[in-house]
Amino acid sequence: MLILLTAAFALLPAGVIYLTHHQRWAQRLGVIVICYGLGIALGLGGVIPDSAMQVPTLLSELTIVFALPLLMFSLDLRQLSRVAGKALLSMLFAMVAVTGLATCLYFLYRDGGVASANLAAMSVGVYSGGTPNLAAIKAGLEIPNAQYLAFHSLDAVVGSLYFLFMLTVGVPLFRALLPGSAGALARAGTDESDPGQPVDEDDYSPFMQLANLGQVAAAVLLSALVVALSFGIAEGVAWLTGSARNSAVLIIALTTLGLAFSLHPRVRGLTLAYRTGMYLVCVFCLAVSTQVRLAELLQMDTAVAVFLFVVVFGGLSLHALLCRLARVDGDTFMITSVAAVTSPPFVPLMARALNNPAAMLPGMTVGVIGYALGSYLGISLGLYLGGLSAP
Repeated sequence: MLILLTAAFALLPAGVIYLTHHQRWAQRLGVIVICYGLGIALGLGGVIPDSAMQVPTLLSELTIVFALPLLMFSLDLRQLSRVAGKALLSMLFAMVAVTGLATCLYFLYRDGGVASANLAAMSVGVYSGGTPNLAAIKAGLEIPNAQYLAFHSLDAVVGSLYFLFMLTVGVPLFRALLPGSAGALARAGTDESDPGQPVDEDDYSPFMQLANLGQVAAAVLLSALVVALSFGIAEGVAWLTGSARNSAVLIIALTTLGLAFSLHPRVRGLTLAYRTGMYLVCVFCLAVSTQVRLAELLQMDTAVAVFLFVVVFGGLSLHALLCRLARVDGDTFMITSVAAVTSPPFVPLMARALNNPAAMLPGMTVGVIGYALGSYLGISLGLYLGGLSAP
């Protein structure tokens, strides 16, 4: 059964791609949105038994690890100098928004004492750097397991709702509300053979041509090399620090090495590496969204739910307002918001929804910065608010 389930996850995105080429409604929604929605429907419907959840869990971890280098190979680092300033400013606004709202919620729930301070700390940590920071904040503040697990479980639900919103309603909404959306992040989705023609990133017909199989194999093998080196770096850091392997270190290594390989023109010439990576992202999207469970929604703790919903969606609104005042364009806002709220592995999905591959590089960059700062910011806020709660 596990083998069949793995094959289904691997092949379903191909069926979705076929559907988008034959149904107008599917083409409008896009492959990523359909895969994400399909996964949520499978998770909420309980189609996949708990005994088989190891399959989507493992696939969500493996596919994004191999996809990130493939997506990095085609990027041109020279683009970063044109967008770094706005992206960093937008990321700063995201951190200010979630820190301010989490602090306000702490004072609203102040009777909860240290428990409220912990919720504020986890909210800031996870939504300025990503889920990997939660473990560090838990250890740093000695947060009880029950509170940590409740927050972590609901984080998966709220994060899924946020991301589905950004993939669908968010794109036209924020491009309309924020100025100059096409300016700072120039569209890079053009055909290399004819720069004037837009490329159809959902067209996987080149994979059916025998002449292209060598290029795909080379890209996958190069990605495997980057993955092996990155795991080695993560294990080395864990050994030096005497701690468990940190997934944030792994993501940073994958991104950095992928970008380093992209400096070689022959690597950037692997034009099918991006599509290969995006297919793996589709599998990741399907697998990770099936982990949303109906039981978690029904058992939602009120205080945890308030913190999560207000910090995520209230923070999104405040972040957008600050970006509008500073004239940060819509694409930069959306890619940095996703990097902050859902962590860097989700950046390629948002870039695909924007039809703007150039947005990936600044998104991954600020996401890595968020990884570096999220734990420190969350622990610092938790210690400060916890001190206010002390008698």
